[in-house]
Amino acid sequence: MKKLECIIRPHKLEEVREALDKLDIHGMTVTEVRGFGRQKGHTEHYRGVEYKAEFQPKLKLDILVRDDQAAECMKAIQDAAKTGKFGDGKIFITDVNDVLRIRTGDHGEQAI
Repeated sequence: MKKLECIIRPHKLEEVREALDKLDIHGMTVTEVRGFGRQKGHTEHYRGVEYKAEFQPKLKLDILVRDDQAAECMKAIQDAAKTGKFGDGKIFITDVNDVLRIRTGDHGEQAI
């Protein structure tokens, strides 16, 4: 199994969810996060005062998939989340050794 940790723009969440739904991938955890990468923030004005907003609002999606779904899932997320500008995000992929569904006690792929 693979865990995809995806950092995306907040307004792209629904497009990503719909793309994953088409692949019959329905579960994810969504967390509001803030950070920066190459875009390094931007300058904003509030009540006439200029300040630098270094940390940009993003969403972090945690998605667990079978090994054979990982490549297709990554492509769907990339296509749905891409704007072509700095700050589109990243996808981190890690191996998952086991999963336990608390309610049923199912392990492994049966627990996804």
